[in-house]
Amino acid sequence: MQHLRNMAFACALLAGTAAAQSYPARPVRIIIPFSAGGATDVVFRILAPHLSETLGQTVVIDNRPGGAAIIGMDLALKSPPDGYTLGVANVSFGVNPSLFAKMPFDSEKDIAPVSLVAMVPMVLAVHPSVPVRSVKELIALAKAKPGGLNYASAGNASAGHLAMELLKYMTAIDIVHIAFKGGGPQVISAVSGETAIIFTTVPASIQHLRAGRLVGLGVSTAKRDPALPEVPAIAEAGVPGYEFYEWQGLVAPAGTPAAVVSRLHREITRTLEIADVKKRIAGVGAHEVGGTPEELAAFIKKEIATWAKVVKTAGIRTD
Repeated sequence: MQHLRNMAFACALLAGTAAAQSYPARPVRIIIPFSAGGATDVVFRILAPHLSETLGQTVVIDNRPGGAAIIGMDLALKSPPDGYTLGVANVSFGVNPSLFAKMPFDSEKDIAPVSLVAMVPMVLAVHPSVPVRSVKELIALAKAKPGGLNYASAGNASAGHLAMELLKYMTAIDIVHIAFKGGGPQVISAVSGETAIIFTTVPASIQHLRAGRLVGLGVSTAKRDPALPEVPAIAEAGVPGYEFYEWQGLVAPAGTPAAVVSRLHREITRTLEIADVKKRIAGVGAHEVGGTPEELAAFIKKEIATWAKVVKTAGIRTD
């Protein structure tokens, strides 16, 4: 019996190795659970052409927004575990288990982590018509008009939603949340003046900030970000201790052969080391990270635990 089990294991190992050697034999799809135009979309569209070249197959970006990023990730994680459909996890992936009583997948058990890809600073900005030009002025205006201001997010549980709710909690201000379906629509609403305030990623907003269509008040990093050196850190502009990052990681469905995950990790790592890719990612205000599948698994586990505490303490809600 043991001999048969050993043979079965050996056959499975050989099959996995063979699959990895022929992988990929057709286009690879990366599902982004947000609309086009947001930071996650921008970063992965920079990576996609280079990944296509190194993998020898077209890498297709598939935007599936909605449902607090759950819809797209559910589709990705319930796809065949063969490496041909991948998903992009971000801060929403870490916080959703604490926000939603019922999840269609397990954020730790149903994934095969590939690599952490990038960390993305956020920026707090306003439409030029809003009569504030600093974080302190915004806080003062919000306190003078409780519930009288609104802010746009890329959706419930999106990075912008969480970043602003954390700021609201730390400053005891009341600003109304208006959720859009993705970073693109979120930014358009603020640029057009439909919404007054926006907390969005630097990549999604940097061109509008530079053109004066939005006014940056503060970045979410502990120190000023090189992409927006004139914008102070929120921590130095009136809210000591404030710090928040968006993050992006590539995951596959659980059960994806280890050899396939290893190939994907190797090519992601190579792509992130390309000078032009580094330059372009930095140019839109993001920071490439990289890392092993094990490091991403540990990072996600830590994020889930951290947000469980924050959601409970800050009383963050999805409505």
